[in-house]
Amino acid sequence: MHAYESMFIIGSKIPEDQLDTVIAKFEELITSTGGEIVKTDRLGRRRLAYQIGEDTEGFYVVLYFNAGPDTVAELERVYKITDGIVRYLIIRKDD
Repeated sequence: MHAYESMFIIGSKIPEDQLDTVIAKFEELITSTGGEIVKTDRLGRRRLAYQIGEDTEGFYVVLYFNAGPDTVAELERVYKITDGIVRYLIIRKDD
């Protein structure tokens, strides 16, 4: 397993009361595929550098986790098909 860091932005169309549900979905995906969550940083709602679709702001979240390559591939696939995710980035940290 390797250490990873993933930042994703939840669009402004998702209501505040559903943010925890969206974040928990990705945490559950990582743990259910054999990974472990080290830390979750909720950076809050911030203005985007440029407009993406209709969004000018989004809720930023950073996940620090340990996982294998299959978990990362599945996480990326789910990011792509989840409504409300404006952008995402997954980085493998140096061991």
